[in-house]
Parts: sequence; C-alpha cells; structure tokens
Amino acid sequence: MGVENRSNISVNTIVERPLSALLAFVGLYLAADLILKLAGVDLQLGGYSVLGGYEPMNSFVSKVANGLLRGLIIGLTGIGLSMTYSILGFANFAHGDFITVGAFIGTMTSYVIAGVLGAATYDIGALTLIELNASDLGLAITGGPIAFLAIVLGLLIAGAGTVGVILLTDHLAFKPLRDRSGVTLLITSIGVALVLRYLVNFVWGTSKRNTYTSSEAWDLAIPIGNGALRLDAHDFTLLILGVALMLGVHLLLQTSKLGKAMRAMADNKDLAKVTGIPTDRVVQFTWILGGSLTGVAGYTWVLWRGTFGWFDGWLFLLLVFAAVILGGIGSIYGAMAGGLIIGLTHDLSTIFIPPALQKAAAFALMIVVLVVRPSGLFGGRTTA
Repeated sequence: MGVENRSNISVNTIVERPLSALLAFVGLYLAADLILKLAGVDLQLGGYSVLGGYEPMNSFVSKVANGLLRGLIIGLTGIGLSMTYSILGFANFAHGDFITVGAFIGTMTSYVIAGVLGAATYDIGALTLIELNASDLGLAITGGPIAFLAIVLGLLIAGAGTVGVILLTDHLAFKPLRDRSGVTLLITSIGVALVLRYLVNFVWGTSKRNTYTSSEAWDLAIPIGNGALRLDAHDFTLLILGVALMLGVHLLLQTSKLGKAMRAMADNKDLAKVTGIPTDRVVQFTWILGGSLTGVAGYTWVLWRGTFGWFDGWLFLLLVFAAVILGGIGSIYGAMAGGLIIGLTHDLSTIFIPPALQKAAAFALMIVVLVVRPSGLFGGRTTA
C-alpha cells in the first residue's frame, strides 16, 4: 500500500506540476553527468556522448574554489544592494558603478603608495591613471611590509572613497526624492549610474587595466589527483576578508542598537519613526555600511582577477542582482547565500556549457529557484 501511494504521488506530481518534474529530471541528469565525468566514464549513443566524459578532479576542485571566492565578492556587494532595497525601498542600479569606483580608487591608492615607497614603477600619471595602457599598470610590488601596507591602505581608501561618492550622490540625487515612489528612485539610480560610469571613463579612460602578482608573493599548491589546487596570497586575502566582513555584518545587525534600528526600519519605516528611531541616521548609516562593503569588494575583485575596466562594475551587477533575487529581495543573509550559490554556478557551469554562457547559467538557476520558491531562499523583505 505504501509503495502504491508513493507511486500515485509521483505520478500526480508529474501530471499536476510538469515544470517541477522537468527541473528535477534536469537536476538529476546534471548530477549523474558530473559524477561520470569525475569518474572518467563516457556513455555514448551513435558515436555521440550522451552522459559523462572527463573532468579532472583538480580542475573540478579549482572551479569550486574559484566559485566560492567569486561568491564572496558577489555576496559582499549584494549586502549593500539588499540593505538599500529593504530600508530605502528601491533597487539601486548605480550599485555596479560604485563597485567600479572602489576598484579604481583602491588600485590607484596601492599603486601610488607602492611607488612612493619605491616598491613599484611610479610616475605622476599614477595619481589619476589617466589613459594609461594596461601594460603600464603592473603593480610590481615586491613582497614584504610595503606590499602589505599598500594593499591594506588600498582596501581602506577604496571603502572610504566609495562611501564619500555614495554620500555625495545621496545628497544630490536621492535625498531630495526620498519621499517619492520606489520607481522614481529606481529611475534616478539609472541616471546616477550613467553619470558615474562616464565620469570614470573620463577620468581613467577606457583601457583595460592589468595588475600583476609579484613573483615573490607566496602561494600554496595542494596536490589533487594528477594536478594541484593553487591558491595565492590574494586568494587568502579575499577569503579571510570576505568571511570576516560577513561575520561582522551579522554581529552588527544582531547585537548593536543601530543594527536593531535598521531591522526595525526595514520591517516598518513608519512605525520605526513613531517609536523614536532616528530614521535619517539609519539611512545614512545604511549608505555608509553598504558603500564601504561595495568599495572593498571592488578592490578585492581587482586583487583576485588582476584586471578591471570602466564597464566591469555594470556587468558584475548582473550577477549581484541574480544573487539578491535568488536569496530573497531585501534579505542580507539571502544576499550572502545567494552570492555563494551564484558564484559556484558561474564557475561550475563550464563543466557542461561553453564559458561564454556562464552568466546565462547563473540566471537560469535563479529562475529555477524562483519557480520552486517565488520569494527566494530566505523569502522576505528583511535585513535579518
């Protein structure tokens, strides 16, 4: 009887929810395909591979590691976007260009400091990096205290500089419209994004910038199968910094008075104002916290990837939006979890599809999750 009931339930699920059944089948197929690829088994039909193939274990582990690191950057950036939505009530399309601002300010700071202290090639053009060719921006920072100082100050100035830009744009563009609808603020944010993007273009030019890891910088090789997983100092910097900042945000929201005020305002802005919560101060702190995380994330992206350009923040915003929507719009913890999931999907998808379709794979996963759970993984408009 039990077996018959389970069979009836399965049949009813397929009949009543064919899309869910199809998604489950695709998920099982991809899981089986991955297992066979890792085992080196290739099942063919008529001379064509239908399941399995070959994926070296060290390549798979490297993709997992890169996906998690990418996810940390997406998650850090998504926190600011989620806070803006939950407290200010609009999706900020300028957020991607704040990433670009942080990336350029942080890199400029590190480059100048390293040059002044004699650890990098330096000229007056480094003060603005105006129209330097990619090959001119090799951060030839030698290992040691100077490199550490240059990177730490780069992180701090990236965060502080991005906060300054955000507070200025809030004062000029968002604050006068704060009592308007979310749609008005959203459209305004698109205008702000365009202004920032082309201002960065004007100051720093259109050339892609490359940075180089010093040959003296240490790295770690972990033997896996016939190869190895290689992690360098920048990978560990991103890992430690990302985890520490996410933990710090959690503690701030759960234990501090300001964090509790942010959560209260996210739940009900009018009630928060009536109970005496300084809403203007909470809004300002939201910009400061979100901006600093976004600026730091932009600079760590440069350290990790080694390349950046004036349009990269806008493109990166697509993944951030996917993470925030997948995790649950307005949920900071959803942004963290969504960032890690989108990062893993982005990198692991190349096992099955061409690299050019990585972003499409991330959005496909987002759509699948929304079909099953429309409110997202953490489902709700809240900072908690």
